[in-house]
Amino acid sequence: MPRLRLGVLISGRGSNLQALIEATADPAHPAEIGLVISNRADAAGLDRARRAGIPSRVIADTNREHFAAEAHHALRGAGIGFVALAGFMRILHPGFVEGWRDRMVNIHPSLLPAFPGLGTHRQALDAGVLEHGATVHFVTAQLDHGPAIAQARIEVRPGDTEETLATRLLVEEHKLYPYAIRLFVEDRLSIVDDQVVVAETHKI
Repeated sequence: MPRLRLGVLISGRGSNLQALIEATADPAHPAEIGLVISNRADAAGLDRARRAGIPSRVIADTNREHFAAEAHHALRGAGIGFVALAGFMRILHPGFVEGWRDRMVNIHPSLLPAFPGLGTHRQALDAGVLEHGATVHFVTAQLDHGPAIAQARIEVRPGDTEETLATRLLVEEHKLYPYAIRLFVEDRLSIVDDQVVVAETHKI
């Protein structure tokens, strides 16, 4: 059975991209990364893609409509069937989001709907929460608001800083994202009344 071709959009270091590269390196994995697109030529994640032998493309996002058209064309040309945002730090054009509706996901470093947007670790500390985490969700036109697929949680410890929270949470993100994408590829997800239903419950 052909593997689903995955496109990954990045802006920076690509640590979650690396987690996806390692997960899909297994020939038994039902997905393979067919293209990495960055809106920044200096993104370290591009080097990760090159080392893994994955085609990559830089598309400037000075104009959101231009980026959307070029990225969509590149993804279609590479036979991509599913898109993952991995540290992509720009708001996508609504037409692009609609074009990949229910086939594009993002990982956000908070337990959505809590703390959307930037500065999530500082938001969590300022709010005094006992738990922090990450959410993989479908991308919609509303920022960080699409149906959640899976979450990972960590304890907020006395003396935690933004840096310590981020470091501990990244470990969980790198397990969570490949897991959530596998749920999609294996056709175990459905959206009912704007909520994700998983066909079977499996622990990460």
